[in-house]
Parts: sequence; structure tokens; C-alpha cells
Amino acid sequence: MMSVRKKKYFVTGTCTDVGKTFVSVALLSALKKFGASTLALKPIAAGCEDTPEGLRNDDAMQLREAMTATLSYEQVNPVALAQAAAPHLVAASEGRRVTVSRLEGICRGALMNPVDVALIEGAGGWRVPLNERETLADLAVVLDFPVILVVGMRLGCINHALLTQEAIRRDGLTIAGWVANHVEADMDFADENVASLVARLDAPLIGRIPFVEGQSPQSCADHLDISMLL
Repeated sequence: MMSVRKKKYFVTGTCTDVGKTFVSVALLSALKKFGASTLALKPIAAGCEDTPEGLRNDDAMQLREAMTATLSYEQVNPVALAQAAAPHLVAASEGRRVTVSRLEGICRGALMNPVDVALIEGAGGWRVPLNERETLADLAVVLDFPVILVVGMRLGCINHALLTQEAIRRDGLTIAGWVANHVEADMDFADENVASLVARLDAPLIGRIPFVEGQSPQSCADHLDISMLL
């Protein structure tokens, strides 16, 4: 393995259900094959199952299993919300208030673990509210990590991707790269849509993940070029 400088990235998506966790696990798998040590966090997750150990989110569990570092579930997913809905609404319904400062402190504590690459996965899209004033983008800003953008390839994705890029830039952050994740079996003009995004996004294309029913994120690791992230 070549020498790897310590890297940290914030993973966001153009919308909810575009495959942020799928891509994150694929990235973790590719990095592990390369020989890099990894860590991944899901600071807030809405949509958790009640288990004997407490609330558990499937996305966070996948990240925990895919990374090489050993962290408790609570470190990986410090804010677990039961209902699958907008996090600030679910938290308010449970009498809780989630703040950027709390999430930042927990993330920075977990990030003290010595790994080559760390991923912080957001929830939904870039401007998901955390409370009446703050959004998840504010956490990305205080962490000040380059962003990996997951584009769910479907009708409307070009507009969503360009608007997300504008918002990320406006917040003073850079996009390290983006992933074209095909979330539909048959997308009209799929190649042309990817080409349009390549021409318009000011960031390199890390990879293009095809739609295959039932495929695992681990099996998609070879579709990603992690060299630009190391």
C-alpha cells in the first residue's frame, strides 16, 4: 500500500434515497481493498428499529460493519430517531433538540481515532434542518471537510446536482468528487445525463455505479476510483 495522508470527507446527496450509504459502504470497501484504515459516522439518523440494545439504524449498522475502526454504535450514530421523517420534526415530537455544537463535539471525539480516511455521512440532502435555526450543512461547515456528492441518477438529477453544488460552494466548502449512482433500472438518456453532469460539475467523477437488482455495495467497490481521495 502507498502512503496515505489522513483524509476526512463529508458525504451528502442530491436528495434523500439517492444511495449515500450504499456509496459510502462501497467507498469503505474500496479503501479497505487498497489497505487504508477507515472510520465512518452517521451523526443523525431518522428511521430506527427498536432493539434490545436500543434504537438501531440500518445505514449506521452498515457503515459500522464496513469500516475498519472499532467504535460503539453510539459513537457511529449518536442521535438515533425512531420515525423515518425529517429529523428536526421527529426530534421535536420526541421532546428533543439536536444542535450542531453537540454533533460536532461527538464527531470530533470519534475522529480522534487514528485512521487513514474518515467519512461523515449526512441525512437526506444538503439543507436538512436540525432545529428551528440550524441545518446539517452547518455541521459540514464547522467540520470544514471536503464534500463527496452522491447524485441519484433519475429524472431531475441535473438540476438537483447543480443546485447542491451551488449551496456547497456558497457555504465555503469544496466538492472533492461526485458519484453517479443509478437508482433506476431504466433511465432515459442515462449516458447523456452523466455527460451533462461531467461538463457542469466542478469536481471529478469518482465513479458510476450501475443499477443491478440486489447488488451489494461491496460488489461495487471496483466502480470507484479512490485514487483522487487519497
